[in-house]
Amino acid sequence: MNDPTRTRSLRIRAALAVAAVTGLGATALTALPAAAAGEAVTVQYRQSSTGGDQVEPWLKVVNTGSSSVPLSQVKVRYYFKADAGASYTYACSWAVKGCANLTGTFGTLANPTATADRYLEIGFTAGAGSLAPGADTGDMQLRFHRSNWQALNQSDDYSFGPAQTTYANWSKVTATVGGVPVWGTAPAGNEPTPTPTDPTTPPTTPPPNGATLFDDFDYTGHTDPAIDAHGWSVRSNSGGPGVPGATWAPENVTFAKEGTNSIMNLRSSTAGTGESTRHTEILTRASKFKNGTYAARVRFSDAPVSGPDGDRVVQTFFTINDLKAPMADDYAEYDFEYLPNGGWGEPANILYTTSWETYRPDPWEAVNQHSESRTSYAGWHDLVLTVDDSTIVYYVDGQEFGRHDARYLPERPMSINFNQWLIDLAGQTSTTPRSYDQKVDYVLHVKDQVLTPAQVAAKVGAYRTAGTTFQDTVPAT
Repeated sequence: MNDPTRTRSLRIRAALAVAAVTGLGATALTALPAAAAGEAVTVQYRQSSTGGDQVEPWLKVVNTGSSSVPLSQVKVRYYFKADAGASYTYACSWAVKGCANLTGTFGTLANPTATADRYLEIGFTAGAGSLAPGADTGDMQLRFHRSNWQALNQSDDYSFGPAQTTYANWSKVTATVGGVPVWGTAPAGNEPTPTPTDPTTPPTTPPPNGATLFDDFDYTGHTDPAIDAHGWSVRSNSGGPGVPGATWAPENVTFAKEGTNSIMNLRSSTAGTGESTRHTEILTRASKFKNGTYAARVRFSDAPVSGPDGDRVVQTFFTINDLKAPMADDYAEYDFEYLPNGGWGEPANILYTTSWETYRPDPWEAVNQHSESRTSYAGWHDLVLTVDDSTIVYYVDGQEFGRHDARYLPERPMSINFNQWLIDLAGQTSTTPRSYDQKVDYVLHVKDQVLTPAQVAAKVGAYRTAGTTFQDTVPAT
């Protein structure tokens, strides 16, 4: 993120915050998507704790259909009644499929009832694989608690079964496959609706031409006049986020060929002091991007190029506009943030996607929704974000990573940003110099069109086949 008024403390709290969210405003369809044919799952549940400090729903997903089910298409919801003013934190204690392959996101019901106004939605990354007919996920030992660890009350929670001490089918937990409801009964008035699909558009066909920004980052260096002419700013001004006293170093944003593609590299470095720390960022000067598709191919790294490892590095691709006042409701921000060495309370690598409605720095209050995956993402990854009139969806390498609610839709246009910075210097206290690289292959924005990841790849391929290294037809706001 590029707002220099944000402090290290703000970002630590921001990443840990789990704020209230509103339900989706979807409309019912007259027919279910064909992808659901032959796919059916049930959810088994047992409670592991009736205590007062955290909820422990243990779950299994069972494939009761006639075809294999990719778990990345499965979403499971556990419904509960929130305590007044509370925010919640999700955790996975253990899972046969691996906790790193599970995601947990909180949402708020559109139609609250006496026993439910929130839900915990469990999703799966591509690493969870598929379920063959008759197979199950095995144990998913999940838990969540109030973010401040104050006592909570489970007795009025819709999905809670105090007598359910062994696994059995549990209809008060719901499941969808590819957005299609296949199991369970939601609290009255909150039935999930199918995700619409358009079967008339082949997934690998580039969509019709529309207002587009595409940049292959084919530049000679950070002083190349084309960078400015193409609407980019390589940051040099001081301020946050990250290590106090650090410098934002435009000379550390470089460009080179790797094979036939031009690559942008953001190199951030430190020798263990604020004065020796160099952060990097590039952003569009114009805030003119709102609904549509955002995509980039980014190479994250777990280890430094040289020197000792361990710094709490943040590697990003995000969109943002400015916060005009605390809790201003026209703020917007959508983040891919990879922490190779953890940070913000995480001990090891984690990828966050976060959608922001607003925040107040002091006293701290945040309204956001996030998804996460605790595993290494070192290497090249295709990142896609789509924003339409009802939903925000994040994809990593063609698989849905997080789906966030209508409350977080942008009211004002945003800029597009990449940066790499250090949260603090506590992860590695050595004074030996070290540096970290984050690489970017391209960036794409298509205004007001929701593209599939396959369509993104096809559109980028068409630009490269035509020899187009830059195009910007997105009108100024």
